[in-house]
Amino acid sequence: MKQPDYKYAPTGDFSDNKFFAKQYSGLSRLRFWFKIWRGYATANAKLRKTLQTKECYYGPFKGEFGHFLAHNLPFLSYLHSKGVKIHYCGVELHKPFLVDEQGNSIISKFYPLRDFFGEVPLHSNETIPPVDVQQEINKFVKITEQNPAIPFWNIGDTFYYWFIHRNWMLNGPYMKTYNLEKVYSKGKERSAVIFPRKIGAETSDNNGGPWDYMAIARAISPYFNKVYITGHPSLSAELKSEGNIEVLLSKDNKVVLEACAKSQLLITQHSGVNNLGEYTNNQVLIIYNGQPPIGSLQNTLRFRPYIGTKHGLDYAFTKQEIVEYAKNFTFKPN
Repeated sequence: MKQPDYKYAPTGDFSDNKFFAKQYSGLSRLRFWFKIWRGYATANAKLRKTLQTKECYYGPFKGEFGHFLAHNLPFLSYLHSKGVKIHYCGVELHKPFLVDEQGNSIISKFYPLRDFFGEVPLHSNETIPPVDVQQEINKFVKITEQNPAIPFWNIGDTFYYWFIHRNWMLNGPYMKTYNLEKVYSKGKERSAVIFPRKIGAETSDNNGGPWDYMAIARAISPYFNKVYITGHPSLSAELKSEGNIEVLLSKDNKVVLEACAKSQLLITQHSGVNNLGEYTNNQVLIIYNGQPPIGSLQNTLRFRPYIGTKHGLDYAFTKQEIVEYAKNFTFKPN
């Protein structure tokens, strides 16, 4: 497996579990590790039963886009590739991603949750959704309780999801990435796509400082036939199209997928969006307004090889570096 470059990552433990175990000592630490061991054993048994019965419940997913791409879609795709009928509760916005390379749904029964991203802050898969959305989640959980013979992958359990599920999947690895470029594009064009992130703190260790995204788009536009600016409107800066710069902010992820699938380069702050490049075959440039190390990059790099290895990650820390990268950019087909 292609190993990622940790040049710009913080030093220290790359395992969440080792990091959190340091908060405990003595018997408390033993209990923590026993809970992890028991969780892995339970997940192994549940996977055996899932593959045997060829059916399962999975959900609810109510969290960040990057978590969907890194820790949920790959497992759902893996189960689908094994012929499992999946009853899935998750955000309806993500439906365009839930297909195989022929465009067929990988979900047998979908329990959709409406778009609430503009209403509450998102956090991993611990988001507290609006009351009506939580009611839909409760209905889904009740259905799973009424069908105990069908395995239920309860990622709404915070401890299980964070400490066990995300890490356990790497053991198989129980992950698969369908090439969605085959579904949403008829071929690559010399274009770049920018995600103009606006959520979260103005400056953070993980994401760096803010950018003037239109200034970046204008600066790189001479080196591409098209520059697309896309993403969810609630999570993105408001911009307007001009020249060969086309703004495609949309709540329909099919629009986002089509822009990425036909583009060669994806430009984003350090966020889970970088994983999208492995689904739509893009080289990825992470732009970080600040000096390395980039917070949590070690975890991004730890999971990324299991999502795919089409392209490594490239980095730019100033507008000038972004322009130089665009000027010398050559797409390496996979």
